[in-house]
Amino acid sequence: MGTAEPNLENFFEEKKRVRNPLVPIGALLTAGVLTAGLISFKQGNSHLGQVLMRARVVAQGATVALMVGTAYYYGDNPWRST
Repeated sequence: MGTAEPNLENFFEEKKRVRNPLVPIGALLTAGVLTAGLISFKQGNSHLGQVLMRARVVAQGATVALMVGTAYYYGDNPWRST
């Protein structure tokens, strides 16, 4: 059996964590529009509810795009050949 390396920090470098400040805003916007759309449906305003649900899909898609773009920009690119 081999011996364990006592200094594992030399093998695994620490990656800096970067957060996009727009992602939590997008998540809150998505939750707010979803809540407003559900309230509109419950009150019987079908047209406004449909418009708000479409807006939720757009806000949710933009939030996911921000998260993926941030991860791609600050992370390692697995397709890049070195």
